[in-house]
Amino acid sequence: MSATFELYEDEAGQFRWRLVHDNGNIIADSGEGYATKQNARNGIQSVQENAPEAPIEEV
Repeated sequence: MSATFELYEDEAGQFRWRLVHDNGNIIADSGEGYATKQNARNGIQSVQENAPEAPIEEV
């Protein structure tokens, strides 16, 4: 899989991220806006560190 995190500012002036596959599909997103770009970067870093092998749970 080849994907890229995109960090952007939304219309409300909040920073958000999304993980986009090379085919253009959005795989994941921040789900919330962050007040600062650094906080959004921290959110990306958290996903990279804490979920590389997250289990799948059927509910």
